[in-house]
Amino acid sequence: MAGDDQPIGMLVIDDHPLFRKGVGDLITLEPSLGLVGEAADGEEGVRLAAELHPDLILLDLNMKGWDGIDTLRRLRATLDQDVRILMLTVSDAETDVIAALRAGADGYLLKDTEPEELLEQLREAMRGRLVISPQLTDLLARALRSNHHGPAGLDEAGLTQREQQVLELIAQGYSNKLIARELDLAVGTVKVHVKHLLKKLGLHSRVEAAVWSLNARA
Repeated sequence: MAGDDQPIGMLVIDDHPLFRKGVGDLITLEPSLGLVGEAADGEEGVRLAAELHPDLILLDLNMKGWDGIDTLRRLRATLDQDVRILMLTVSDAETDVIAALRAGADGYLLKDTEPEELLEQLREAMRGRLVISPQLTDLLARALRSNHHGPAGLDEAGLTQREQQVLELIAQGYSNKLIARELDLAVGTVKVHVKHLLKKLGLHSRVEAAVWSLNARA
């Protein structure tokens, strides 16, 4: 993992060699980022991730062999939870976005994102923020409204004061580690609060909680 004075180590998992090269070239423009490896399929990506210990992984969705969701689940089962994993794909299908976020992605970006915007999203991800291409935010909100059977607002949710504080920070894009620092709690305690509030809200992921919170306050 990168230290304070070391570049953020990135691993790219994508089955298109020209795209991998393009991302690699883009990363060289940002001194705070460094490409530590690239993989052409999910199986190779999981192996390299275990060997190279990257800080941030860019993962395609549609690949031969293990698809992006299968690969994401395997990465989450084997890597430190501090490793940031972002989907970078052409698919803006609601089912793909929801599946990726529920499987543990820290963000979902589209491949037609402008290079400068992509670099900024990568920086945000490494600050612990959840990142989603702006055009997908409304899609995710609509999906939650149509599929959600939990409370419609904070008054109905029955969250404790601490759970509300944690939810507010999740909505701001904070990771568990940043929430723990902000509220002076152990990371394990934050994880318990997140688990409880997700259950009370009838949601499956932090990103869903963030979107629900923003809708509830709208």
